[in-house]
Parts: sequence; C-alpha cells; structure tokens
Amino acid sequence: MNFRLWLGLCALAGISCNHQVSTIASVKTDPGYVDTATCATCHAEIAANYRKTGMGRSFYRPSPSNRVEDFSKRNTLFNRASNRYYTMTERDGKLYQRRHQISPEGKETNVVEVSMDYVIGSGNHARTYLHRSPEGKLLEMPVSWYPENGGYWAMSPGYDRSDHQDFRRPVGYDCMFCHNSYPDVTQVSDPGSDEPLYGAKMTEGIDCQRCHGPGKAHVQAASKSGEKPEVIRAAIVNPKKLSRELQLDVCRQCHMETTSLRLPNAIRRFDRAPFSYRPGEPLSGYELLFDHAPNSGADEDRFEVAHAAYRLEKSACFRSSQMTCITCHDPHKRETPEHFNQVCGTCHATVHAAKSQGPDCITCHMWKRRAEDAVHLSMTDHFIQRRKPARNLLAPLAESAPPYKGKVVPYGAKADPLYLATAQTLHSSNLDAGIQDLEQAIASEKPTGPEFHTELGAALVRQGHPDTATKWFEEAVRRKPDHRPALSKLAAAYLTTGQPARAIEVGEKAAAIEPPDTFSLTDLANAYLQQNRAEDAQRLLQKALALDPQLPEAHNLMGLAWLRKSDPAQGEAAFREALRHQPEHAEANANLASLLAGKKDYARADYHFRLALNANPQAAETHHSYGFLLTLMNRLEPAQAEFETALRLAPGNAQTHIDLADLLVSRRQPQQAETEYRKALGITPANAEAHLALARLLARRGNTVEARDHYQKAAMSQDPELREEALKALR
Repeated sequence: MNFRLWLGLCALAGISCNHQVSTIASVKTDPGYVDTATCATCHAEIAANYRKTGMGRSFYRPSPSNRVEDFSKRNTLFNRASNRYYTMTERDGKLYQRRHQISPEGKETNVVEVSMDYVIGSGNHARTYLHRSPEGKLLEMPVSWYPENGGYWAMSPGYDRSDHQDFRRPVGYDCMFCHNSYPDVTQVSDPGSDEPLYGAKMTEGIDCQRCHGPGKAHVQAASKSGEKPEVIRAAIVNPKKLSRELQLDVCRQCHMETTSLRLPNAIRRFDRAPFSYRPGEPLSGYELLFDHAPNSGADEDRFEVAHAAYRLEKSACFRSSQMTCITCHDPHKRETPEHFNQVCGTCHATVHAAKSQGPDCITCHMWKRRAEDAVHLSMTDHFIQRRKPARNLLAPLAESAPPYKGKVVPYGAKADPLYLATAQTLHSSNLDAGIQDLEQAIASEKPTGPEFHTELGAALVRQGHPDTATKWFEEAVRRKPDHRPALSKLAAAYLTTGQPARAIEVGEKAAAIEPPDTFSLTDLANAYLQQNRAEDAQRLLQKALALDPQLPEAHNLMGLAWLRKSDPAQGEAAFREALRHQPEHAEANANLASLLAGKKDYARADYHFRLALNANPQAAETHHSYGFLLTLMNRLEPAQAEFETALRLAPGNAQTHIDLADLLVSRRQPQQAETEYRKALGITPANAEAHLALARLLARRGNTVEARDHYQKAAMSQDPELREEALKALR
C-alpha cells in the first residue's frame, strides 16, 4: 500500500476562528499630547523624582547604563515543559535570546535567535523583553529576568508550558495601554486589526500625561504671557481635585484587573479606540469590568500581579473610609516605611502605639505574596487584613491557569445587557447561557453597529455551530461591509462548513483591506488550497511571510501548496520552517510525518507523529495516519489502537474503517474485519476498495454468491488496478 499523504482540512491552520479579531471601532481625534520632556521645563524636581519610580522606568531600550542582568554567566535556561533551551547573549552591543532543541540524533535543531529591543518592567519585580519586527510589531520574548535571590533568568509569565508562544506573542494595544505611555496614535495600525503595529518612535516610560491627561492645552496656557495661574491649572487634570471615584479610576485604569484568567476581566467599549481613555472621565465610559460570580467555586483568595485596586477594595479600611490610592501613595516619588506608618497613624494611632508587633504597619497587615499568575514575583497584597494567614505566602508556586466555568458578573459600574451577555461568551465561561442572552439583547437593544453580531457569531463557532454562526456574520457585514473581523470570521465559517467558493469571495474582501492582515491572508490562502489553486495560495502566503516571517501557519500552508505542485522537497523545507518557529505545531508535525513516511523514513515519521498527537490528541486524521505508519512498521497492536482512537473521534471516516479492517485481516481476525468493511460500505456504498476486500474475505470462507456481488461492484471502479483485480476474480 502507498502511504496516504495527509492533506485533510484539519492540517490547514487558521481555519477554525481560533484567533480572536478585535471588534473595536476607530475614533479619530486630536489627542492633545506633548513630548513628555516638556513637563520637566516647569516641574524639574517632580520629573526627576518620578523618573526613579517603577512607573517612570516601566519601558525603555536596553543599554549598558540600565543593565543589571548577566549575559555571560548563568545565562542559559532549559524549559522542561516545552523541551527548549534558551541562551541570553550580547554581541556587538546588542542583546539576544537564542532558542534551540535537541533532535533525536543529538543535534541542535529548531534554532531561533531574536534581538532584545525593549524592556518592560523597572526591575523592581521583573524585566521582560520585547522584539520589534520589521513591520512594527512588538513581540514578547519567552525568558525574563527576576531580581529575587540576586537575580536569575526564568520563563516569562504564562510561558512555563508545552505550548507557549515563544517569540510570536504580540504585545497588543491593551497590554501597551498599561505598560507605557500612549504611543503616537497616528502611527498605530487599524484598531480593528488583530495585529497591533507601532510607530518607529516609542516614548520610554509611563509619563505625566497618563494621570494628568493630555498636556497641550496646559503648556499653551503656561506659555501665554500674563495668563492667570488658575487658568493654567484648570487646563490640566489634577487627580487630587477629582471626586473619589474619578480619582480611583485614574489608578484603576492599570491597577484594577479582577483576574488575568480567561473570564474576561474587561471589555473595551466598541465605540472607543485604544489609548482614548482620559483621566477625569469615568473608566466605565471606556471599558466595563467583570468578575466571577459569588460562590461560583473560583478561588476567592487568588493573588495576581495587577490586583492592587481589586484587593484594596475588599479591605475594611477602604470600605469604611474615603481613602483612595493617593492617600498612601505619592505617584511622583518612592515612599519609605515611615511614610506608610504616618498614613496609617491618621486612623490607627492609638491601636498601633499599644500593639505594635513589627517595624511598620505594612509588615503586619499587608504582606508580600507570591503572585499566582507570575510565580517568580513577590508583591505587596493590598488586601489590608488584621491577621496573617497561617501559611507561607512566599513559598514557590507552579504556574497554573485554572479555567473558569460559571456566570460572569459586572464589577463596579452596571453593564448593559449587550456587554454583559458578550462577557459570558467571550472566553466561554458561560457560553450556552451567554449565547441565548446575547441573541435576546440584540433583539431588544437593537445595536446599530456590527460588533455584537460578530461576537454572537464567534460564540456560536466556539459552541460548535459554524453553520448557524454564518447568518450573524452576514448581518454584521451587511451593517458594515468593510468590517474585517466579521469578514474574516465569515470566510472561516464558510470554509469550515464546506463552502470554499463563498469563503474565497468573502476572504478576498477581508484581504483587500489596508493595512494588510496576516490572518486574513493565510485564511484566504487556505481556501485557495481547498480549491486546488496552489499558485494563488502561494502568492498570498509570500505576502503574509513578508509581513511576518515567523508565521508557522503560513509556512505550513506553503508546504501543502508545494505538495499540490508535486514538489515534496520544497514542501518538507516549508514544514520544517514552520516547526522551527513553533516546534509543537500539530499540523506541521503531522504533515511532515506523512511526507517522511512516504519517503520510507519511518523512524523520523514516527517521531513527528508523536509530537503532533502530543500537541493535539483529538486529531482523528493524525491518529489514522499514525496507525497507517505503524502498520507499515509491522507494529500491529499499537496500529490497531490508533485506528480505533481515530474511529472513536471520527466514526464516519470510511477509509479508517477499511484500514482497520485490512489490519485485522493481517492479524487473522476475519470476522472483525468483515464488520469494519461493512461499516465502510454503510458510509460510502460505492467504495470499490471496500467491496474488493470484502469480496476476498467472503470468497475465502465459501460465500461465493455474495462475494461475486461485491466483485461486480468493485469492477465498476475508476481505479484501473482495482477494476482489473475484480474482473480477474470474476473470470
């Protein structure tokens, strides 16, 4: 038997709407920001002190003057979960992270080296590194530096797992929103894109305007000769002058994350663009916050990095006073323990004088805890408590992200029905109920834009109903014909439901929108391949790879395109390039394994099939193909187990029934084989291969009448070899 090269739909990455395209709308306004250095002209001392704080040092280019890490000793790391080695090096004044694996032959493989172009984090708790791609993406790097115990290298938060994103994790606008000053919004890419781009000039560090608002009017007033001081002051936001809630919102914009787990924590309003929040306005006008429902089984004491405001608001001190964040913190400078004692003493002077148990209030009532979403960080828990929990709060933790399944509820401001229903579905926390709620909310609230229809369609895809989802995507496109999120998802839904021609029609519209989007390009290339348009697919894939050379999905599809053009050498090179960038890529491993099996390189094929199934154990076609390989290797018992697993996952695959039956024949189990051949014919009654094999079995046990009937049906095959064998038997 010839090895059947796996070219099924599941091998074509990017088809299943796994990527989430943002549905925000662009708002074009004059931002009114000035160069942050302008503030120091009048406020030199405040600016100098602020630059020493963690916020002032939140984002910067690495240089010899700000370097604390060791790039020559203790600069290697092995991540057991992903089986990858990392080395942090310096060469010609530039810093790099290098990744490699060890092949079964003991050689280095899947080598990638990427420059460390920016640092996120002051180093008080961690320093994480970003690479800037040629097109303007910022990509998080997998290894961070942590200052504990004299400093060491370890995996970045969220990376200590087998399927982490390595050097491909984009820094989205929502991430940059909190980790730096606003970028130049005239240079960012279309906010409807899932591929955030940044201008060449990046401000370094969170600046004054993140808390005081745009400074242009203030600078202009201060520059005007004879302008009254009260007019100058009124031209900028002073958080101290705001109401309690608005003052808290200035801090909450970055320090209020109910959870970093998939809940969701927040949804930005669809009519607000990234970086459009202004101090002095309610945060709820920019984004809506959500939390798990009470008594839902979620860990109520889970402690995370961005939990300061969330935990503070649980405290009796907060609930029974008018305190805000700046009651204790002066954002312009670093405070001492004595400062916090003085603040606490304004309410607790007598109690503290009588029952002092430590050098300061923080030591006894606000402990350092290890963050559960960034296990190499220890931070102050802002939940002010009377007694310390009876456990080691700094004990080592393993990284974990337990899924939440339950109702999602508003946190703070009341959410309207559309956003509340969307929150149930966005991360599938409460998917079934959320879909019903969102459909009802759309009917009653009658939103005019395309976003909620797009979200409902996406939720139905996650529920496993892409056919039902198409009508909602179609309605979103009707409302806004150039809405790329809806176009992309509609094209993917058409492809999933076996409508490649319609997928191409819609996908071409999505791919034509500027600036180009690699997801739209690769999905359209996928559809072209389904229609055997390899040249068109390669044209789009080359465009996508010019934008982002690290795209494993594009390399995998390129490999399939080369196979369609009968060039297995180029196909193998493309699959290997996909695996260089994403070693655990299930489809690329399976496709490479099938190709190697066709070359009779069974040992390497076996290795890549196992990698593919480790990454995606639910892939029925991969189990089927692996079973076929094991049959060729005469490993019949495990081959049978793979075929049976494939049929459990996809019982309607006639070819798997035939291959299992062939195996059972070779294992001298003719009755079981006959059952499998009949199951195959129940699925595809004209299947000549099954008719011929079943006829042989029936003839051997003397049932010549039924055997003749199956030989006659096999003799009608379009395959000349099958037809000739059947005719020969009949003669």
